[in-house]
Amino acid sequence: MTTFDQYASVRYLVDDVQTAVDFYTTHLGFTLNTSAAPAFADVVRGPLRLLLSGPASSGARATPNDATSPGRNRIHLTIEDLDAEIDRLRGAGLSFRSEPVSGPGGRQILLADPAGNLIELFQPAHNSPATPTT
Repeated sequence: MTTFDQYASVRYLVDDVQTAVDFYTTHLGFTLNTSAAPAFADVVRGPLRLLLSGPASSGARATPNDATSPGRNRIHLTIEDLDAEIDRLRGAGLSFRSEPVSGPGGRQILLADPAGNLIELFQPAHNSPATPTT
């Protein structure tokens, strides 16, 4: 087993590797694992290893031209208090790509990194025991 077997890895194509590293480490609790900026860096948060590939990286060069723009896929980060996280990130000058949305599983909002890749901040619904009636 290699060191990276402990992670689920996702590659995001970014315009500027250092800007992406700063975004993820400053705002979303990732830590820098390795950097070969300006071509590539990877950041980790728990079991997620996010590969940040700049235009000169092999990951970007292997991507067909019609698939180079950010897509509808996104990483999903679980948050304890979505409202507090929204306030914190707005206070840091970040803007969101959606309004908060509620559903049976919880609440979410979409944020974009500097290259336009989406991040879903998700607060699960808390199942509380039913209150007995008398």
